[in-house]
Amino acid sequence: MAQDTPLSTRNLVIYEIYVRNHGPHGTFADVLQDLERIKALGVDIVWFMPIHPIGKVNKKGSLGCPYSISNYREINPEYGTKDDFSKLIEKAHRLGLKVMIDVVYNHTAHDSVLVNDHPDWYHQNAAGKPVTTVPDWSDVIDLKHPDPQLSKYLIDTLVGWAEFGVDGFRCDVASLIPEEFWVEARAQVEKVKPGVIWLAESVHAGFVEGRRRENLFAISDSEIYRGFDITYDYDIITIWQAVVKNKLPVSRYLEMLRYQDAIYPTNFNKLRFVENHDQPRIMELVPDRNKALAWTAFTAFNRGAFLIYGGQESAADHTPTLFDVDKVDWKNYELSSFLTALTRLKKDPAEQFGTFIISAAEPAIQAVWKHDGANLYGVFNVKGEVGELKLNIPDGEYVDLISNRPFTIKGGKMRAPEAACIFRLIGSLGNVKPFYCDLLDFSLH
Repeated sequence: MAQDTPLSTRNLVIYEIYVRNHGPHGTFADVLQDLERIKALGVDIVWFMPIHPIGKVNKKGSLGCPYSISNYREINPEYGTKDDFSKLIEKAHRLGLKVMIDVVYNHTAHDSVLVNDHPDWYHQNAAGKPVTTVPDWSDVIDLKHPDPQLSKYLIDTLVGWAEFGVDGFRCDVASLIPEEFWVEARAQVEKVKPGVIWLAESVHAGFVEGRRRENLFAISDSEIYRGFDITYDYDIITIWQAVVKNKLPVSRYLEMLRYQDAIYPTNFNKLRFVENHDQPRIMELVPDRNKALAWTAFTAFNRGAFLIYGGQESAADHTPTLFDVDKVDWKNYELSSFLTALTRLKKDPAEQFGTFIISAAEPAIQAVWKHDGANLYGVFNVKGEVGELKLNIPDGEYVDLISNRPFTIKGGKMRAPEAACIFRLIGSLGNVKPFYCDLLDFSLH
């Protein structure tokens, strides 16, 4: 990642909010009332999906998509006023939360305030009409990078929001914008507010390849890191989704995690998640509840920042539409204690300063954070296997740090957890080694 990115960003917990569907009125005031509960989950950063006015021309649904923005410098009146947002930021800061907003600089709404004054800032067809380069995104038109004047306008906008109190930027389809823009934007924002956190929605590998094949611009994850602290895990998400649907073995995904370790900078940081606003809810993708919880626990335990998508703490199995009112069904927040246990472990010294090792793929994932004799060991029953599991660690009495229940390892075996189990392992790790990995095993050559 960026050279000045601290390792501590790997342990951040980010909570994603879609204001329209978060509370009963779809306003900043609703979110303000919910901040204490969100903080109690172990959250460090609240990320707001776009908060700006939405375009009306060619809009999708009855209210339009928040990623079709008509003015980067104003607030969507659906949500409230700038003063309302300022009050929300002030309360978040009092609670020790940082505030991140969405930055959508690849495209604007058809009726953006920029269209009439700066038509030259847009991709245009042969007739000189602004267009999108992604046909499915019919409600937007693409900005044309690089352009010095466009870049100045956009960066000045980011500086303005940083001065307003924003602590971080999640940058939509960041891979479609030149790396140099992000590096310069980071540098300029740093001058007015040091320590702002930069999260890139780096796109699917297939999206990058497809655009390049059509002679359209896209940069890979390996190119984008200089401007960002955290990048998306989309480079390998399609493999993970195939695994959870039982179309590929678990080992295939774990191989790709080790491959990430080999191809990115030493301090690289991926955003780990099992769901977000563009992806299915984990309870929909993996209808077996225990398997879904096992994947959630492994994802939080994995190296990288961890994302909770609003509603995940209520085991929501429906991803709200972006285009209309579609409220989260909060029920009784049944997974709050489960997620809080996982976020608490993100701050454990073993996860903060240790070395992450995946030691087994079958019949359950086994992984360890190795740190000065006070290690954390995790067993994740993502396949729903029953019976006993073999472990190469000392026999003894242990406590599951997720459920706080005791259990026994005897004869190198333990009873498989229903979903997941994480426990402290003091002293020797025994024969724990990285699991066999085709992609990185020299003996195959």
